Amino acid sequence: MKKLRPAGRRSSQQASPRIRLAADIGGTFTDIAAFDERTGRLLWGKALSTPARLVDGISHGVEKAGALFEGAEAFLHGSTIAINTMLERTGAKTALLTTEGFRDVYEIGRINRPDAYNLYFRKHVPLVERALRLEVRERITAEGEIRVALDEASVHAACDRLEAAGVAAVAIMFLHSYVNPAHETRTREIVHQRLPRAFVTASHELSREYREFERCSTAVANAYIGPVVSEYVRGIDEHLDRSGFRGSFLLVQSTGGLYESHQARTECVRMLESGPAAGVIGAQALCSALGLADAVAFDMGGTTAKAGVIYRGKALTTGAALIGGYNQALPVQIPMMDIFEVGTGGGSIAAVDASGALKVGPQSAGADPGPACYALGGTRATVTDANLVLGRLGAGRFLSGEMKLDARAAERAIREHVAEPLGLDLIRAADGILRIAATAMSYAVKAVSTERGLDAAAFALIAYGGAGPLHASAIAREIGMQRIIVPRAPGHFCAFGMLFSDLRYDFVRTWFTRLADVSFDAIEAVYESLIADGKKALQASGVRTEAFAAARAADMRYVGQEHPVTVELPAEVFRRRNRDALKRRFDEEHLQRYGTCAPEEPAEIVSLRATVTGAMKKPRLERIPRGGRSPLSSAHRGKRGVYFAELGKSVATPTYAREGLCAGNRIAGPALVEEHASTTVLLPGDRLRVDEFGNLVIEVGRRSLLV
Repeated sequence: MKKLRPAGRRSSQQASPRIRLAADIGGTFTDIAAFDERTGRLLWGKALSTPARLVDGISHGVEKAGALFEGAEAFLHGSTIAINTMLERTGAKTALLTTEGFRDVYEIGRINRPDAYNLYFRKHVPLVERALRLEVRERITAEGEIRVALDEASVHAACDRLEAAGVAAVAIMFLHSYVNPAHETRTREIVHQRLPRAFVTASHELSREYREFERCSTAVANAYIGPVVSEYVRGIDEHLDRSGFRGSFLLVQSTGGLYESHQARTECVRMLESGPAAGVIGAQALCSALGLADAVAFDMGGTTAKAGVIYRGKALTTGAALIGGYNQALPVQIPMMDIFEVGTGGGSIAAVDASGALKVGPQSAGADPGPACYALGGTRATVTDANLVLGRLGAGRFLSGEMKLDARAAERAIREHVAEPLGLDLIRAADGILRIAATAMSYAVKAVSTERGLDAAAFALIAYGGAGPLHASAIAREIGMQRIIVPRAPGHFCAFGMLFSDLRYDFVRTWFTRLADVSFDAIEAVYESLIADGKKALQASGVRTEAFAAARAADMRYVGQEHPVTVELPAEVFRRRNRDALKRRFDEEHLQRYGTCAPEEPAEIVSLRATVTGAMKKPRLERIPRGGRSPLSSAHRGKRGVYFAELGKSVATPTYAREGLCAGNRIAGPALVEEHASTTVLLPGDRLRVDEFGNLVIEVGRRSLLV
């Protein structure tokens, strides 16, 4: 086995490097951002993802950015490999060891039936078949007392069966191990001895919260994806070594924080939303620079579209999430960014189903073979093909001309798979693809805003990802949003967001107590213990940070309720030992989330949470030169025919080079603004202003479609 490289180790002869590299691997493209802390300079690179060997896409992107691994201080990485392995069911053969009598908790779940009258409804499908869910004789009470001692003979008997079955991963979840993990710890030791090559995970290592089903599902998910993700991280680690890299290899967690590669190889489930979380962190940094309190971060890439929320200046997170959609979802009980995802991206395949309806996604052409217009072997119609046919993309200007698009192949794919089956002309068919895609993507925005009790129309839409600016105006009109912000280098924004991420460690302890009976001294002792663990982790990382911070929160509910809400707890609440202030904060949070609260009802604390961060130096947003209201003539790139449903026809549409725009420039739609990795579409009635940082600020026109 390869020896892990200590974080931050460098040779004594080497001058202290100050360059951070960030890589975001998507289903279609790999994006690179390089930040020089000394000069503040940012470099960008974009390359096609290489599914057969993902590390090659990283290397190509770094080369295109003009950067080097050798001498870099840190390599930051976000990837969709964890969630893709889980959703596509391509993980390892996994077994579950659990308390005697409880092997079916994982399959029974919560007995949710969201579609009560659907005769064909199917519940969640466990990642572990029942034959590999084995019971161990032991029992610990909810208070942490040992009622039945661990029967090690039953553990060995289970290992005999697992050896014979040839499992590659083992999850261990015993009742109430969140209070007392002694039995899980000992069982883990035995399994390691008996199955030395298996990936082994125990539930208390990931979650110290109650709820057996959720904790079990989390442990199983970690074991299931563990061998794949661990091997993936190990491969990158070795590639970095061969490239002369001697800095810190850090991965983005689902919270948007960073953790070390050796942790990622054992706690793989923490990076389920790795790439998308970094984009939300970048959007939060942008909001801070612009003095913007509320925004929806919208990321559309080649395979999916994701949305998250910045509310009152902070990215919203959750303590648990359902992976795979509500109907058949598997819960994961770890802190993560509150992100909603739909299977609609630039590579999403458009096709007519058996009922004669046009569907867009979730199947994607990905990077291989890609959309038909890539001329790499793809023949199916995609969203990117539709944008090309309608004139929104320029065939010779994609990726600044580095990649020529085949317009005839796009037309052929749409005509064959959409237009002819529906009896439509080519333009109508392409427009229909984009309308359906916009409607599907609006669901992601609504899911993180309207369904959370927030008024989406009052929020700005920060659009990024290679395809986000192409569709942002249509999505905003669908929802009633009035302002769009397209940041600089939107096609690299998730990689850019990683440069604003900090080392982060999240801790939680279930701690039941009624608010009326709460002991502030007891709460303080729990928090101090959690924060001390975080400080130790930061010190052990060896990563250079600029500042330390600790945040506290509590999961609270009304007495008699089942599900809690998470309430942030400022330090002054504890200094003043003010129960009433704590209750008011909970009532306000409950009102915001559910539209109602009960100030007269008693409340209780369920769990205590602490987040410890080590702040890293952030890039500064650079200002751009100021100009007049009209763009310089050098920014004009001529006109081309673009079809707009709002006008019901194709019109000669002015196009602009984004790098030629100056602060203060204004553009009225319809228009296109092109840059290396993205194109921003201004629909008729939209008005664009370039701000001092080079962001495109769009006032959305009224929705008006000619059909």
